[in-house]
Amino acid sequence: MTTSPAAVSPAAASTAHEAAQLRRRRVVLTVLALLAAASVVGYLTVDVVGSWTFVLKLRSTQVAALVLVGTAIAYSTVLFQTVTGNRILTPSVMGFDSLFVLIQTVIVFLFGADMLAQTDARLKFGFEIAVMVAFSVLLFRLLFRRGSHDLYVMVLVGIVLGTLFSGLSTFVSRLIDPNEYLTLQDVMFASFNSVNEELLAVSAVLVVAVMAYGVRLLRRLDVVALGRDHAVNLGVNHRSVVNQALVAVALLVSVSTALVGPITFLGLLVANLARQLTRTFVHRWTIPAAALVAVIALVGGQLVLARMFDFTTSLSVIINFVGGSYFILLLLRESRS
Repeated sequence: MTTSPAAVSPAAASTAHEAAQLRRRRVVLTVLALLAAASVVGYLTVDVVGSWTFVLKLRSTQVAALVLVGTAIAYSTVLFQTVTGNRILTPSVMGFDSLFVLIQTVIVFLFGADMLAQTDARLKFGFEIAVMVAFSVLLFRLLFRRGSHDLYVMVLVGIVLGTLFSGLSTFVSRLIDPNEYLTLQDVMFASFNSVNEELLAVSAVLVVAVMAYGVRLLRRLDVVALGRDHAVNLGVNHRSVVNQALVAVALLVSVSTALVGPITFLGLLVANLARQLTRTFVHRWTIPAAALVAVIALVGGQLVLARMFDFTTSLSVIINFVGGSYFILLLLRESRS
């Protein structure tokens, strides 16, 4: 005797649906992991000419930078969109990218392009991270004193400050010698072709430490994603979780930006694609998926750029173009809904 579909209880149907969704997410992560691994292997081995030892060492450094930056941006964007409750916002709206460009522009204006090139890379790296983290901590402390609703004020202030930094950079750059401005342009766009190995090791330690700390917040962030009122009613200290998540976001974005330069729309692209692929907002699924999509986009994109287009353009330019188009699509979709 068989059981008709109508006789299946709602609880059993719900359990079967959850099991199907779980299997689907596992398949998605497996496929993404295989694509990411294929991208890494392809980047390391395709069109190797000359010494394999030299080529593999050079490309391994570039791949490590791509994986590290992609993971940091994906992780930070997912956390930022959770605490802001908005899927079209990224940490870039807080003005990190514009502040990074302003720092470089002021250094060139005050001390010349030679100063920018000759300064110890570790000192410059530490200074840039310290300034960006200090900026974010000051912003959080000033705006979170009044109450929980200041989160939205903070985002608006971040947009205003980002615009201010961008305007100041444009103004100061017009006062710089044209020859020195050409040097400045090189640091305005992300580059993975000449990554400092010492900075890469330090960045890896920082990113892994911050991400390990952030893992203990993931379950509470799942509750925060339901909204402040629901989180408070369920016993979660909303402000504490949001503050910790924002500090983690500030550190991850600062490290990735100081290491390779600004990539504005990568986080928006990978975070939303991860949610669409996994069909969930649970962080233990969305964060790995976003990180794998970021690795595929960066490593695979750099592979295509190097072997098919011979580096005639920058990967960050392509990502910003694709991400910007996706951002407009999201805005149109949100306005219709």
